Amino acid sequence: MASSRRKRRAISEINVVPYIDVMMVLLVIFMITAPIVQQGVEIDLPQAAAKSMSPDEDEPVVLSVDSKGDFYLDIGDKPDEPIDAQLMVNRIAAVRQLKPNIPVLVRGDRNVGYGRVVDAMVLLQKAGVEKVGLMTEPAIEQPDS
Repeated sequence: MASSRRKRRAISEINVVPYIDVMMVLLVIFMITAPIVQQGVEIDLPQAAAKSMSPDEDEPVVLSVDSKGDFYLDIGDKPDEPIDAQLMVNRIAAVRQLKPNIPVLVRGDRNVGYGRVVDAMVLLQKAGVEKVGLMTEPAIEQPDS
């Protein structure tokens, strides 16, 4: 009687079909949410024929000035919220102590007053920034008529 019973062995195969299903669902979720999650401040940059930065330079610190004249700094915990002038000076000074040669760029909206961009540059000077770059959009070449 004991010999008629066979011991069953455990099946050691892994069923991967449920894992593939979960992976496909996650892929669809990421594809849908990725465009929605993009953050940033809406800036209408002026166009100019200017030389691009070389790719071997450090990632620059960007100070944005929107059309209302508010400042935004791309470093810190909330880059898409306006930043106080003194806090901006303190953050940039701290970054400059860690990386003294990091480039600093001002990204000013074309509709903001010239004086507000100058204010931003003065604040950067207070933070110890000696050289400031201005960001622009590439110029659109007009065909000759």
